[in-house]
Parts: sequence; structure tokens; C-alpha cells
Amino acid sequence: MPKPLTDQEKRKQISVRGLAGVENVSDLKTNFNRHLHFTLVKDRNVATKRDYYFALANTVRDHLVGRWIRTQQHYYEKDPKRVYYLSLEFYMGRTLQNTMVNLALENACDEATYQLGLDMEELQDIEEDAGLGNGGLGRLAVTDISSQVEEADDWLRYGNPWEKARPEYMRPVHFYGRVEHTPEGVKWVDTQVVLALPYDTPVPGYRNNVVNTMRLWSAKAPCDFNLKDFNVGGYIQAVLDRNLAENISRVLYPNDNFFEGKELRLKQEYFVVAATLQDIVRRFKSSKFGSTEVVRVDLSTLPDKVAIQLNDTHPALAIPELMRILLDTEHQTWEKAWDIVTRTCAYTNHTVLPEALERWPIDLFQNLLPRHLEIIFEINRRHLERIANLYPGDHDRLRRMSLVEEGDQKKINMAHLCIVGSHAVNGVARIHSDIIKATLFKDFYEVDPHKFQNKTNGITPRRWLVMCNPGLAEVIAERIGEDYIRDLGQLKNLLEFVDDDSLIRDIAKVKQENKLKFSAYLEEHYKVKINPNSMFDVQVKRIHEYKRQLLNCLHIITLYNRIKKEPNKNWTPRTIMIGGKAAPGYHTAKLIIRLITAVGDIVNHDEVVGDRLKVIFLENYKVTLAEKIIPASDLSEQISTAGTEASGTGNMKFMLNGALTIGTMDGANVEMAEEAGEENLFIFGMRVDDVDAMDKSGYDAMEYYNRIPELKLAMDQIAGGYFSPDQHDLFKDIVNMLLHHDRFKVFADYEAYIKCQDKVSALYKNPKEWTKMVIHNIAGCGKFSSDRTISQYAREIWGMEPSLERIPAPDDPRQ
Repeated sequence: MPKPLTDQEKRKQISVRGLAGVENVSDLKTNFNRHLHFTLVKDRNVATKRDYYFALANTVRDHLVGRWIRTQQHYYEKDPKRVYYLSLEFYMGRTLQNTMVNLALENACDEATYQLGLDMEELQDIEEDAGLGNGGLGRLAVTDISSQVEEADDWLRYGNPWEKARPEYMRPVHFYGRVEHTPEGVKWVDTQVVLALPYDTPVPGYRNNVVNTMRLWSAKAPCDFNLKDFNVGGYIQAVLDRNLAENISRVLYPNDNFFEGKELRLKQEYFVVAATLQDIVRRFKSSKFGSTEVVRVDLSTLPDKVAIQLNDTHPALAIPELMRILLDTEHQTWEKAWDIVTRTCAYTNHTVLPEALERWPIDLFQNLLPRHLEIIFEINRRHLERIANLYPGDHDRLRRMSLVEEGDQKKINMAHLCIVGSHAVNGVARIHSDIIKATLFKDFYEVDPHKFQNKTNGITPRRWLVMCNPGLAEVIAERIGEDYIRDLGQLKNLLEFVDDDSLIRDIAKVKQENKLKFSAYLEEHYKVKINPNSMFDVQVKRIHEYKRQLLNCLHIITLYNRIKKEPNKNWTPRTIMIGGKAAPGYHTAKLIIRLITAVGDIVNHDEVVGDRLKVIFLENYKVTLAEKIIPASDLSEQISTAGTEASGTGNMKFMLNGALTIGTMDGANVEMAEEAGEENLFIFGMRVDDVDAMDKSGYDAMEYYNRIPELKLAMDQIAGGYFSPDQHDLFKDIVNMLLHHDRFKVFADYEAYIKCQDKVSALYKNPKEWTKMVIHNIAGCGKFSSDRTISQYAREIWGMEPSLERIPAPDDPRQ
């Protein structure tokens, strides 16, 4: 029997047909040794595997640098409109493999490392995931069978070969102080200064020689050391003050389930915005006009050359900050400055949960950013004057639409600021965009309907198929060619083969290989042996009440009780895996993790159940783990309460990788059902209208508890300590929440969910029909490419045409 191909070999098959030629393996080996010796100052006698990873990363980076410089030269010469995507989070995952795939280098690098006596996959596994986003917000929620431990995500402890510090572009960021109004203008004085040091990371396009830049900022204390303080014994305080300044970028403020008005968070948000806007203005002024180098002095054309996309409300301060620059530094009139700001900025909303929307206390604003508060007040005055003219006498509308919320503590509503200060507002799935127009921002939509758009999220097929599931990528390429990697819409051509036994067999084989590989991974890293022939039922995402991991948990308990009751029945074996992180301050989310692990502990050790049901909580869920679990998954759980999930992208990743979805009509699930056919998803439960009706009539959890015996039994087991024998009341808060104040109506969807899961189990026993549904899903993924999403942003929000131009590669990639 022939040995199965490794993932590396499968990607080679795709790479051989790719655009780029085979790189010189000898040169790669030479450069690898050069970096080992001259960059890392090691030889093969003392080098560690981590040294070999860094040598390889630097070798690959050499091939990026020429393209990176050439891309920036191209932008400088052509002077195109530039997009600045402002976000407090960029959860990138690993860079090495993604870069090799995008540059068509993986084939040659694999051969070079092989000839050097090294294992490519071992080296790739050494790279840390960049902890730059939610799920890696400076913390890990790590849980084992009996307890939960949180650890710092110190991903930079060994350095980062992909970033380049740019101290020459360091910028001052001001905090505190006071505002002076003088005949010469407005001055923000007596401020505390923190320096923003930029770090650039190259982001390569797919085989087009384009390398764009992700710029991150690190906080540094000013260098002027107060010798007087030192002389009188103030050294310790000086050091403490320095640490306080640099804390701004040391740990990203982690709570994302609900908004907390903490000063550190506001500092972080303004720090990123202030540094970036100074950078934008600097670059705008120093750009060329055709063949003539002229410094721009008039910012009136800024919207023609700059688009700023606000990723949620976290960078909302870009609006008053740009106003401050235009008014106080560039001395524009208010009307001119406001026109520039609104034509430049656009806002993407990511949540409808009211507790997650940012509302900053005015007292905090006044202390930290006094000039910006003045500007926001003036924005609000002019905004309300306009609304009053449009709706005379409608005082309640003025209250609802004000940027300043009254109450015991006055607050600035940052979403309102974003809407008023932007020319476009979009949701991230069609149903989400409809909801914000109908409810959350209804008043604003009535006033400016032209502002509101939808941009359904997408994922990149390069990372989420070619890189993480090369076997499936190759099977698809064999049928329809590999152009689908750039044009995911071509996946619809797979429908011609939906009844083709060879395709059905090949896709099922790839899935089984991925399951075997992930089973081995679990056995090695989790010391858990699972049945690779069982259904891999997976829910991996943030732990949050609205995502309803608790509904999944109730299904686990129900299955467990059924197997215990009828052990001789022909059950469909399942391995249910749940993963995700809980924000440190989110008590309920942490308790949900403990409940899942406690249930798993009972289920997994029950000899009657055996391998027909296993429950695993996946620790430290991150991009790298997602790249392993998603290709191996059979069933994707997308079970949020209808109307609460903005979009989701995990659902798209599972769909593209051949997992079937069990889900509510929420977020992008709605469009996935349209693209693949609702009959090819397992849709259950209330729709948005049903949830709205229940909100009006009242949700009575006790009615479901008393009426549904299996639900009552599961809840009684949780409440009675069946899953926590050493602490019977451990989960009393979860029980109380579900029975008496569950905003997300878990019980209302329980019956429909259980019945739908029964359909899932029945279909899984028919592999051919299951795989045909899988093919329909993969074929329906074309809409969910990030290429489509970004093209729509470009044309419909940023006012620019996406370029398909390939930048010529440099002759020598090391230049």
C-alpha cells in the first residue's frame, strides 16, 4: 500500500502548477546557513530547532523584502488612493507557511530543509501565533479537566523575525493637560507625552509580488530622564512612570463581552489613532504628484487619496483627532474640516449587543482628552441642530440620537460618533445590516439611508484551504483547475461532479485522513484517545452566552442520558469538541468552560458509553489550532440566538473545508443557506421575527423546563451536582441564569435543536449522501471569499477600483 502524501507534498502538487518557477534550492541552503551564522551567530553544533526556524524565517523574509520595497516604490510613483484599516486587533496567526504559499516558495524551501537534514513541519510548529487579537488578548483561558488556569500570551518572548522597527517614524502622543483658546488659535498644553514606535510587518499577496504593510505601534516613554528627580531620590518613581507609559501597548485590554470604561482602554484606543493619523498626514504630504516631488500643504484633497476604515468603535477617536489636526494644526475652518473628515472615514459595525457598545464617561474624557471632548461636544451641537430642523419638536428623537447620553453619569456614545462622522456605515452580513437599520441605528437610518450598506464578511482561501487543507485543495484542483484559488466563485463548477462517485470517494478520503491526523494530534497533546470514525462535532469560538455553548452542552447531556438508558441501541458515535477563550472578567463564560469540562469528565470515564460519545474542551484555541481542527470537522455548530451574531467567519471556514453546518438563521448562516441550498444545512430554531415576538410576549424558561422531560433531567443533573460531585452547587449560577434570566433563550430552541441533531446522526450513517451535501456546501462557498468582500469595500465605500496589476518582481529577491 503506498504511503499517504504529507500536507507538504500535497501543497507541492498545487505549487508545481503555480505561477512562480522553482526557486534555486542551492541558494536557499546558502542563505539559510548565512542567516544561521551571521544573523543568529550560531553553527550546527550549538543551534537549536528554534534557531533553525529563525534562520528559515529570515531566508524566506529575504524573498519578501525586494517585493516589499518594490511595492512601496510603486505606490510612491503612482500615488494611488491608500486605505488605512484601523483596528485594535489583528489576529494573524503564523506567518512562515502563509508567506511560502503566497510566494510559491514552499516547494523549494521544503526540499532545501530536507537536504539540510531538517523537518519543515517541525520548524513551522515552533512559530508562535501573533497575539494581536480577541482570542489572544494578552491572555489565555486555559482549562484542563478539573480547573481553569489563565496565562499571559507572551508571544514575543523569543523575538519576531517578521517585523521591522521604524524608529525614524516615531511619533508623540499626548494625554491629559488642558486647552487654551487664544486669538492665535486653540492649544492643547501641559500634556503628558508617550512616544509611539512603529513596527512594520509585510503582508504578501498571492503570487502577484505585492507586499503590503501592517503597521503596529509600541508605546515608549520619552527619553528625557529627570536628573533632578534622580538626585533627590526620585529614581524609583521615574522608573515607575516610565513603566506606566509603556503599559499602554504591553497588554491589550481584554474584556470584549461587555464594555468597561477603563482609562487604560481609552488610552490604547487614542494611542493607536493619534499615531496612525500623524503617520497618514505625513505620508499624504510627502507623496509625489506624477513625476514631480512636491510637498502637499492643502489637506482638502485628503479624501481623494486617503480612506480610513474604522473597524468597530475602537478607533472612533479618529474622527475628533482628525478634526483636531485640521482645526488646530492645519487651521481649516470647521465646515471644511468636517467635510474632509466625513468623506475620509467609514465605519463597520460588528455587534448588536448593547452591552458591548462603547460609551465613555465624560469625566474620563475630560481628564484624558480635554480637547477631543470639546470637539465632540461641537460635533454633537451641530448634529442635533440638524436633527431639530428635520424633526421640529421631536425631543425624544434628539435624546435618542445625541452623541452625549444623559443619566447619572453623562457618556459619549461612540457608535453614534462613528455614524455621524462617517460617509458609510456597514454591517458584516445581510441580516446583521438589516437589523442595525431596523433597530440599533433606526433613527440614523431614517435620516441618512444612503450611508447604510452591507458587506458580508469573507475568508481567504489561501490560508483556509490551500494552506490548512492541501488534500482537499488538490482534489478540487483536479476537477476544476486551480484558478479557483484566486476566484472562489469557480467552486460552483463542482456541482457538475456532485454525483461523481470518484469525487465523493476522494473528498471522503481527504476528510478521513484529516481526522486521523487530528486524532493523533489529540492523543499526543491532550493524552485523549478518540474514535477517528466517530462524527467530529465541533464548536470553536469565543465563549459567550449568545453563542450558546450551553445549548451544545445540554445536547451532550441528553445524548449521554439516552446512551445510558439504551446502551444496546445503534448510536452514531460522536466526538464533541468545544474550544474558545473567555474574557478574564466574564464569570459566566468561565463557568461555562468549567461545566463543559466537568460534563466531559463524567462522560469520558463512563464505561457504558465507551467511545460512542467523547467530550473534549480544546485548550488555547487560536489560529494554528483552528488550521488543524477545521479540516478534520464533520459538523460545525453555529447555534447563536437568531439576531445576535453579526456574521461569523468560522462558519465559512468550516463550510469551505467540508463540514456541514447545524445552525440558526443568524449572521452569515442565512447567506450560506442561500448559496448552498437550505436543504444542505441543518437549520433549526427561532428566526429573528420569532425572537422579537417572544421578547414582546415574554420568555418563560420554566414552561420549557416543566414540559420537556429530557431538558428537565439535564438541568436537574447540573443543579444536583451530578457533574460536580465534590461541589454540588458549583453551577448554581448557570442554573439560575438559564431558568430565570436567560436573554438568549436557550430552552426555547432546545427541542428543535435536539430533533435537528437526530437528523444529523441519521444522515451520518449514509456516507455517500453526507458527502454529496458536503460537495454542495463547498460549491456554495464562492461568495465567502475575502477577495469579494474587499472588492466591494473598495468600489462601494472607498471609491476606488481594486487593482489586478502584478508588480514586477525584483531581479534579486535580496535587493
